[in-house]
Amino acid sequence: MIGRAQIPEEVGRYALLAVALTYLLGLVAMPLLVVFAEALSKGIGPYLNALLDPNALAAMRLTLLTAAITVPLNLVFGVMAAWAIAKFEFRGKNLLITLIDLPFAISPVIAGLVYVLVFGAQGWLGPWLIEHNIHIIFAVPGIVLATTFVTFPFVARELIPLMQSQGNEEEETALSLGANGLQSFFLVTLPNIRWGLLYGVLLCNARAMGEFGAVSVVSGHIRGLTNTLPLHIEILHSEYNFVGAFAAASILALLALVTLTAKALLDMRHPELGAGLARHR
Repeated sequence: MIGRAQIPEEVGRYALLAVALTYLLGLVAMPLLVVFAEALSKGIGPYLNALLDPNALAAMRLTLLTAAITVPLNLVFGVMAAWAIAKFEFRGKNLLITLIDLPFAISPVIAGLVYVLVFGAQGWLGPWLIEHNIHIIFAVPGIVLATTFVTFPFVARELIPLMQSQGNEEEETALSLGANGLQSFFLVTLPNIRWGLLYGVLLCNARAMGEFGAVSVVSGHIRGLTNTLPLHIEILHSEYNFVGAFAAASILALLALVTLTAKALLDMRHPELGAGLARHR
């Protein structure tokens, strides 16, 4: 009887696995193959020409610049917020956690619109900014602000459960041995969270490079100046320049594959890391 009961269980397990693999192949693998196939559909020459186009190079530079500013900012904020939430009790702690989760609940387009209402020409601070010749909306600062907003939960939300699970015993021991707060953080806390920190940075960087909605609202779509790679792709596709659009998309796809590979390696080495963010999203 046991053997007969196990047969349907095995069949059901493999059937579910087959459905999951088919789903992933249809929604993930096939689109990736289409991106590279379309990018190279007219040969390597047009593909390289599309990537070396001045507007494409400017979009790549802006995307990398935005990520280079956004990720360190969110790294510092994420570590500080997670350290405060996990290690201390204070008034307003639940409010801080709610604010950290805010970008998960708000559409990126709404976030971009809020920045326009605050810093735009007709916004609350717009006249003052114009008077002092400070450009935020339709300029790089607005793109950085919008990207920072939609990506700042990733590092904090990865570190909070990790720090909570580790407890305070090691830090308290270091303090009892004469270490001050900063020494306890850099010599005890930071080494213990380094893999979780790297995991959060990977996720933050991937989202920063691929962000479209919030950036689209605040960028102004100025070719060669305020177009990131996702915006550049949208413009080329709307102009029916499919080779150029898919060539630019292939760069983002390659970056995504590198990020996923690094994430998978971290998951294999530290499976508890991925569970932290999943529990709080």
